[in-house]
Amino acid sequence: MFSLLWTLIIGGIIGVLAGAIASRDMPMGWIGNIVGGLIGAWLGEAIFGSWGPQLAGMAILPAIVGAVILVLVVSMITRGMAR
Repeated sequence: MFSLLWTLIIGGIIGVLAGAIASRDMPMGWIGNIVGGLIGAWLGEAIFGSWGPQLAGMAILPAIVGAVILVLVVSMITRGMAR
């Protein structure tokens, strides 16, 4: 139970950092940041491997890079749908 909470907190922080780096926000606020951080961590580790420091079972640097990629893709899709 505690590890799930820790994973969600780290995922949310990664999502917020990715949004700040990309200068864009995820839809749905904090929920979007948590989901974006977790999916971005999975994506980053799938593409770049799990190197660097790890927290809550996630390699932090690849997770941030993957989350930035995810934030950029989601913002392009949502911007395209708004037109």
